Amino acid sequence: MSETTVGAETKAFQPRIVAFFCNWCTYTAADLAGTARMTHAPNARVIRLMCSGRLDPQFVVSALSRGADGVLIGGCHPGDCHYQEGNYKALRRVVLLKRLLATLGIEGERVRLEWISASEGDRVQRVMNEMAEDLRRLGPLRLSEPPALFHALAAHAADGADAPVAAVTEAAS
Repeated sequence: MSETTVGAETKAFQPRIVAFFCNWCTYTAADLAGTARMTHAPNARVIRLMCSGRLDPQFVVSALSRGADGVLIGGCHPGDCHYQEGNYKALRRVVLLKRLLATLGIEGERVRLEWISASEGDRVQRVMNEMAEDLRRLGPLRLSEPPALFHALAAHAADGADAPVAAVTEAAS
């Protein structure tokens, strides 16, 4: 377990994770894990989405800018999406988002996409524990002075505006 030294006292770092879970598969699996009394790292706060394809990348940026150390996205297995292709849309968005975050100096390991079906409660447990341990190894996300682009994206997400991200990127330049 990694530790952060604060003054004279040593305190274990506990990462904050925001988890966006598909209602039909991953959220149901998390519920199964809970009813089966499977223990996992208590570091995540779960937000239920109807589909992982509905996850706007700005939600991830907003979570990171508001203090999350990592974001976990869970969806149906490819080919099993209740909305046909939502998980493929989520995959494309996460790939592009990780590229954007890398340009901002944020490690790709801080955003994780997992395919977890409703019957895989044990997988939710394992993924949550792995992510918490990976984030402990990386340490806290330090955004003391985020780049202007990050501010613009977070502000755009907070406003709930529907303008494309390209417009926000131009405004940040």
